[in-house]
Amino acid sequence: MKVFVTGASGHVGSALVPELLGAGHEVVGLARSDMSAARLEAWGAQVRRGDLDDLDGLRKAAAEADAVVHLAFKHEEMFAGDYAGAAGADLAVVKAFLDELSGTGKALIGTSGTLSYADLGRTATEEDRVTDTDSRGAARNAIVDAADVRGSVVVLPPTVHSPLDTAGFIPILVRTAREKGVSGYPGDGTNRWSAAHTLDAARLYRLAVEAAPTGAVLHAVAEEAVPMRTIAEAIGRKLGLPVESIPAERAQEHFGPLAFMVTRDAPTSSARTRTLLGWEPQEPGLLADLETGFYFER
Repeated sequence: MKVFVTGASGHVGSALVPELLGAGHEVVGLARSDMSAARLEAWGAQVRRGDLDDLDGLRKAAAEADAVVHLAFKHEEMFAGDYAGAAGADLAVVKAFLDELSGTGKALIGTSGTLSYADLGRTATEEDRVTDTDSRGAARNAIVDAADVRGSVVVLPPTVHSPLDTAGFIPILVRTAREKGVSGYPGDGTNRWSAAHTLDAARLYRLAVEAAPTGAVLHAVAEEAVPMRTIAEAIGRKLGLPVESIPAERAQEHFGPLAFMVTRDAPTSSARTRTLLGWEPQEPGLLADLETGFYFER
């Protein structure tokens, strides 16, 4: 298939593009810069210059493809505090893709996050409906509810980890620990994040392109629940820093743009995803990657 990928040169995209090409698919990647374009060309992908604000260009690229994988998100705006603006832009892109692909039977694979399941009081499953439409939930629901597009959504954990991860939540936590001189965790540190290796997540996206049924919610989760205190302890050990609880009133001061997310408890299962598509994570876990040390070399 000819697959159009947004965010193609980013963290997950840099694993997905080679994964798709290796499986015999043709890939067209969206590139905002010369550097991104050069990376895509080096992998053997075609390049389409543009960004998420070029809705007409995105529609044209979708029309020329057999499937679309939407990875890109305005992370700069999100980390600057404008999460609503970034989510709104994401929804506009998804609506443009849905409009263009309506009635074609082509695949549209969107992206969401397991933190949208926060504080359910239990482990989330693929059957859980996201009701927070002020976040990326609105875009997710639009894809899942579209009856005339083979739409599915891959739900990523907050810790998608590997040497390819240079700007995600783990690098931010490592940088924060260095800057503050302490590896902190929120409250008693028992809140949990799910995790997956970048290469495993990329394989799930490829399986979604090839075989995900209409309306599928797919959890790219290798580890259901890693306590935040355990993550902080691993970071503190590798940096030689003390590990301390950060009370709620100091969370914003300590964690900065991550304060809203670092306190969330979102254990998440992928049992249904594994059965549906035969996806089985094969790569190292989060703590193993932290012990390897590449997160601390930058």
